[in-house]
Amino acid sequence: MDVRGLLRTWIRPGAVTAAQGLLIALLSLSTHVALFVLSLVSLLLIPVFGVGFALFPVATALVRLCAGLHRRLAGWGGVELAMPYLPAPAGAQFGTWRRFRWVVTDPATWRDLSWLLPGAVTGAVCLAAFALPLYGLEGVLGVPLVLHLTVGFGYGPFWPIDNLVEALLCFPLGALFLVGGLAAGRWLVWLHLAFARFFLPPTRSAELALRVRQLTVTRAETVDAQAAELRRIERDLHDGAQARIVALSMSIGLAEQLVGDDPEAVRRLLAEARETSGQALAELRGLVRGIHPPVLAERGLAGAVRALALAVPLPVAVTVDLPGRPAAPVESAAYFAVAEGLTNVSKHSGASRAWVELGHADGRLTIVVGDDGRGGADPAAGSGLAGMGRRLAAFDGTMVVTSPAGGPTVISMELPCELSSPRISPSSGTG
Repeated sequence: MDVRGLLRTWIRPGAVTAAQGLLIALLSLSTHVALFVLSLVSLLLIPVFGVGFALFPVATALVRLCAGLHRRLAGWGGVELAMPYLPAPAGAQFGTWRRFRWVVTDPATWRDLSWLLPGAVTGAVCLAAFALPLYGLEGVLGVPLVLHLTVGFGYGPFWPIDNLVEALLCFPLGALFLVGGLAAGRWLVWLHLAFARFFLPPTRSAELALRVRQLTVTRAETVDAQAAELRRIERDLHDGAQARIVALSMSIGLAEQLVGDDPEAVRRLLAEARETSGQALAELRGLVRGIHPPVLAERGLAGAVRALALAVPLPVAVTVDLPGRPAAPVESAAYFAVAEGLTNVSKHSGASRAWVELGHADGRLTIVVGDDGRGGADPAAGSGLAGMGRRLAAFDGTMVVTSPAGGPTVISMELPCELSSPRISPSSGTG
């Protein structure tokens, strides 16, 4: 294995694990016992003039902050731990009965408290994930040899080092400690994360409550978006096609009145009517494309996205890896999300090129829209990004925007869905 491969597959992950073990140990040793004592004291003080009544929610907030940091560290290690807390009721301010009742009745409160002391033990053990590789690195770099030759020192089983041979043994011993520490460190951090996974994720009831809350918010946003879309369609019909059809009807009515008296005027009116009917038809087609583009139904998501890319006034590379077609509603949501993303690229990014990637893995449609522009895109700044997020949320989709100042901007989207077989997709002509 070359040096680069060794760095990628062994040394770098080991260094990340060592750093993670150090952070976990420092957080556990510095906060867990103190927070447990504070929580216990606040509970014991509840009968004393209501002191604990106000103090326990504060202690719980600190415990939740600590647990949240551990969840972030777990995510850094590849273990996703969702926030388990029930949503706070309206008016649940510190010092109020509603706040105290919310905290006490949330099962996650007691799971956090029961995790503090054993979590402190497993977290302290994680310090070995950092100390062992560091101790091994000390031997590999020859620090014991240098100290033996100057002030005297001990290393490994030799305390103190009595001769040069024992000092030279620090090199193989250090390599052994380094390799063993990197291997053991992964196991120690995994043990802590596995223990945290038992206490810190949401309970089944909390998951259901959080899910209901998310669906309620998503449903409200979807209803609002649909109402706005209906108003837009109504306005477009009223101001566009409907007005032209009224004008067309008036022209035909005048032609009927003049058909026997002024044939030349009738010809002019019929020519105007033909032009008006063409404009009305074009507006109706544009309106239909805004509701469900025909290219999407005919060519599928891949073909429709390629058509979008051709309409953007800068080079757009499209990469597609879809073995089938999503369901029509999901396909439509993905299409309009890509369309909005490319519109933002052409209007706001100042980019010289852009790219779109479509893929499907583990039951999720993945979409990436990126550009090499100036960056600084913010979904909260009133751009179309917020609308993209709402459109995806209606299907339990997610969107992550990465856009540092100076670029690049990368919008990563996911939609849970299954794909139909290409042979039965609408674009195959066999379905």
